[in-house]
Amino acid sequence: MRISPDQLSGHLQKQLAPLYTVFGEELLLTIEAADLVRAKARQAGYVEREIFTVDQSFNWPELQQRSSCLSLFGERRIMDIRIPSGKPGSQGSALIEEYCHSLPPDTVTLVTLPRIDRQGTATKWFKALEGAGVLVPVHAVERARLAAWVGQRLGMQGQGADRDTLQFLADKVEGNLLAAYQELKKLELLYPAGILSFDQVKDAVLDVARYDVFKLSGAMMAGETGRYHRVLEGLRGEGAALPLIVFTLAGQIRALITIRNGLDAGRPLMQLMNQVRAWGDQQKLLESAARRLGAEQLVPALMHVSKIDRMSKGVAMGDPWDELLQLGLRFARTSR
Repeated sequence: MRISPDQLSGHLQKQLAPLYTVFGEELLLTIEAADLVRAKARQAGYVEREIFTVDQSFNWPELQQRSSCLSLFGERRIMDIRIPSGKPGSQGSALIEEYCHSLPPDTVTLVTLPRIDRQGTATKWFKALEGAGVLVPVHAVERARLAAWVGQRLGMQGQGADRDTLQFLADKVEGNLLAAYQELKKLELLYPAGILSFDQVKDAVLDVARYDVFKLSGAMMAGETGRYHRVLEGLRGEGAALPLIVFTLAGQIRALITIRNGLDAGRPLMQLMNQVRAWGDQQKLLESAARRLGAEQLVPALMHVSKIDRMSKGVAMGDPWDELLQLGLRFARTSR
């Protein structure tokens, strides 16, 4: 059975299939569709989760062994199989066919793939996935539909804008849905629910200070206190929104904790990067910081950010800007 990403939520409210295959060319929508499946499975009691990221050195017999083993604690589980190349190879193809013909009990299997061309969809392994479960093909949002998509997403966060404003925002992200997602989240942080004016959206999208927020998190992770201080003072002088700064720094620290814990548990680095949704140069920065810092430093740092968040909202005493500086110094002091 094939369903669109728009139909997935309604489908999951009615039933939970034993196998889902999410594939397509639009990364954001693929991630969101897979997250929906995982969330529904957890809600249904599938609390144990095993992640397998297939690369050239992937051990297919290990997947076969794990799928045939029952959970140690008798819990329902999610088998999360990710094939970034979309090509499992001859051994993997045969194993996928076998897997689909005998799906493991008390298990929801989620397979994520990139865009599969017509030749790929005609393979036996792909047809086995289609025959055994639910296929969710994810297509790119056409440029002509992008403004409407932006408007729909604004509505989901309680905001709206007129047609010209939506088109302006769509033109600025140039069809990149990940960039659009980031801009929409910034609008949610910067402005309350309601109709946004063109000037509000223009100022948020064109404000170069937003890039400094990511420079700030980069300096923090690298332990470069001088640069961190300069960027922080620049943001303060420009009147940058504290919620955006806190949101960004908290997200980076959570990602570091996830990677550090995963490395300590012996999990593959790229699997962890996929989990925290890190791409490009951000991966190198996160890896370096995670290897340099331990959980005993990162967890208190996250608690510190939570304290700053309360200060920024006026529910705790203190100067949030001074505390942000102390946060940066905390990372420098814990350098290894």
